[in-house]
Amino acid sequence: MSNSSPAPEKASHKQMADAIRVLSMDGVEKARSGHPGMPMGMADVATVLFSKFLKFDASQPNWADRDRFILSAGHGSMLIYSLLHLTGYAAATRAELENFRQWGSKTAGHPEYGHMPGVETTTGPLGQGLANSVGFAMAERHMAARFGDDLVDHRTWVIAGDGCLMEGVSQEAIALAGRYKLNKLTVLWDDNSITIDGAVALSDATDQQARFKACGWAVKTIDGHDMGEIKKALAWATKQSKPTLIACRTKIGRGAATMEGSHKTHGAALGATEIEATRKALHWTAAPFEVPEAISKAWLKVGRHGAKHRKAWEASLAASPKAAEFTRAMAGDLPAGAFDALESAIAGLVESQPAQATRQSSGAALDQLFGAVPELIGGSADLTGSNNTFVKGTAILDAPDYDGRYVNWGIREHGMASAMNGMALHGGVIPYGGTFMVFSDYSRPAIRLAALMGIRVVHVLTHDSIGLGEDGPTHQPVEHLAALRAIPNLLVFRPADTIEAMECWKLALEHRTAPSALALSRQKTPAVRTVAASENLSGRGAYEIKAASSEARVTLFGTGTELALALAAAETLEAEGTPTRVVSVPCFELFEQQDAKYQASVIGRGTVRVAVEAGIKQGWERFIGEDGAFIGMASFGASAPAEVLYEKFGITADAVVAAVQARL
Repeated sequence: MSNSSPAPEKASHKQMADAIRVLSMDGVEKARSGHPGMPMGMADVATVLFSKFLKFDASQPNWADRDRFILSAGHGSMLIYSLLHLTGYAAATRAELENFRQWGSKTAGHPEYGHMPGVETTTGPLGQGLANSVGFAMAERHMAARFGDDLVDHRTWVIAGDGCLMEGVSQEAIALAGRYKLNKLTVLWDDNSITIDGAVALSDATDQQARFKACGWAVKTIDGHDMGEIKKALAWATKQSKPTLIACRTKIGRGAATMEGSHKTHGAALGATEIEATRKALHWTAAPFEVPEAISKAWLKVGRHGAKHRKAWEASLAASPKAAEFTRAMAGDLPAGAFDALESAIAGLVESQPAQATRQSSGAALDQLFGAVPELIGGSADLTGSNNTFVKGTAILDAPDYDGRYVNWGIREHGMASAMNGMALHGGVIPYGGTFMVFSDYSRPAIRLAALMGIRVVHVLTHDSIGLGEDGPTHQPVEHLAALRAIPNLLVFRPADTIEAMECWKLALEHRTAPSALALSRQKTPAVRTVAASENLSGRGAYEIKAASSEARVTLFGTGTELALALAAAETLEAEGTPTRVVSVPCFELFEQQDAKYQASVIGRGTVRVAVEAGIKQGWERFIGEDGAFIGMASFGASAPAEVLYEKFGITADAVVAAVQARL
């Protein structure tokens, strides 16, 4: 007889999947809040993906050439938290699972970028993760073209639900992915035919497979609980020349004793009785949040299996002549001398003082920046000529080589904004995209998420007021400046001339933890910065551009094309003997970051205060107080030439003077 110990029990794939199911229902039960149904339903798919296909190393979550896994169906966050915990991510502790959805935890109700390593993007608003994934995949292909497949060669995997596919942004996203032949993108659709209200058939009858095929995707349908089918389908996806959709037919709440397949498992804890019965049915005897040793070891082995690939990649990086440049780009650092040409141009503008639309000024800034910052990738939602986002001579980013730096996004503002988020999150790319400012409404969900995540994305929003003229009120932004300024951590710039536009572009690129929106005019405006400055004045958010002739009695505030009106009004008031100072306010948000002493010096309390901006008043109370005057819009615009509209709506230098005189 042998005296050796019996071989340790080896965990099956089903047991590994059941670990996800149990941890998910335990986390939701302890929090008394969450969504157990999706993690339980997609546990089998996730187990095969992570154990057989996903390239990652749990000990190095930020390895640049890892595969990206995006949980677009972010409500099922316990799926990713369970996976990160099981595979050995240091931050995904048992304590974090037990603290699911609680104050200070890394395990937020929906996955949040920057909270938990392994979470690639903030998801929850359905469809956003799917749309982000297009940007991830585009960035991967572009970076591979720039640095070579030995440094950049990874896939993007997405788990999406019925809700993600119903959201309108999904159509924009999948059309883009199909057009650009992003064959390293795979969407695993949790095809469980359930929404919160009940069966999908209550509200939708779309043939999703046909829709994806029509957009240029390769499509396969499988049993999402058959490990063999799942494995074959994922292997198939890696060999396609198109992006791939795998429709995984699943049951929501898979494994639940009596509630499997019920919409009631979507967004509520199963309850103690159901959980006890489910544990018995799964033959799971471990206590809550505990995983049997054999299963735990199997999962931890999965978390380590990418280490050899990472080490081989690190050797390739060390041997590459492009190592330093690649590392710099992925870190998000700007190259040395990034702003040299821009600073030189600004110095020349003090002398030349061009009168031009600020959208042209933005284009002039890009002319100086684009060659100096190779990470910049531009684009427009079919408004390139109007947005001035294209730098002459730039190659188009397109299949099959992807080395271009300009994207034709088509009329897809939401898809563009969401994909730009994915590009920024991938790393190595600083995206900017243009559209008319009024259509920022279409982009807003993605802009908000960029601000929430704190990522560097630049939105070029032209035709920023009634000054666009004849296109009328459907295209004239009125409330949009205020609406954008209401988003926390979004830098909203409204430059008044070319120097300010160049300063604002520099600030947008320097701020790595906030997105930016540039509000730019269609109509010409005179140069207002006619004296050289030793600093980037726009970086103060607001600054005195014209001092009063003696102790000021009046302070005028303005932005964009209306700053020239404030300066003209000040000239009239000074001629009448009223000392008047003028303050340019290119960025509310940066002004709020200044110290209290500086803010007080700019605001000028004790003077008559009047602001002029061709938008609504909301937000200006910070500068003018309750008793100050505001010259701007209180209604929608109209169709007419710009100069007529300004006169008819009373946005003139004379109106500013009259408002001051009424208060003196």
